[in-house]
Amino acid sequence: MESQPAPQSIYAPRELRGGLRIRRARTPDVLAIKELVDPLAEQRILVAKDTVNYFEGLQEFQVVVDPQPDGTERVVGCAALHVLWEDLAEARTVATHPDYRGRGVGRALLEQLLFDAREIGVTRVFCLTFETQFFGSLGFEEISGTPVSPEVYVELLHSQDEGTAEFLDLARVKPNTLGNSRMLKHL
Repeated sequence: MESQPAPQSIYAPRELRGGLRIRRARTPDVLAIKELVDPLAEQRILVAKDTVNYFEGLQEFQVVVDPQPDGTERVVGCAALHVLWEDLAEARTVATHPDYRGRGVGRALLEQLLFDAREIGVTRVFCLTFETQFFGSLGFEEISGTPVSPEVYVELLHSQDEGTAEFLDLARVKPNTLGNSRMLKHL
């Protein structure tokens, strides 16, 4: 019987410039992710979530960390890839600590999400954002309407996820809409 190669960790960090690292989120990162997102949720830039929602969606998250001299890591950025359908996912909960903005953290996170999307067979990535210029620089384009077939639309209506409702441009989310743009990238 042939020996199989040892599995490789999906949690292995990748080095970024400036000593930062990007890796999959782990359970100890959840409170730091929530701390990054909460101020943006208070400003109505991102959607507020309960801590349990971060744990439930942890496998969707990538984080950028800054290794500290004491051997710990400081989470300085996060982003999640949430699959909506066989060919469609949403880039969501993209946040960077204010001290690290302008250092390529957001770009590294989005590039990783787009890579991950391709790896799992997704061909389109959707986002809701105020940062249209940033997402535009990564190939996202503003959309109107719902770019899915009527059959998929009916299936997506069964989702309880608010991001899916935003993607579908459903009236029930209109009062909660943050005023951001709906954008889509074809991979």
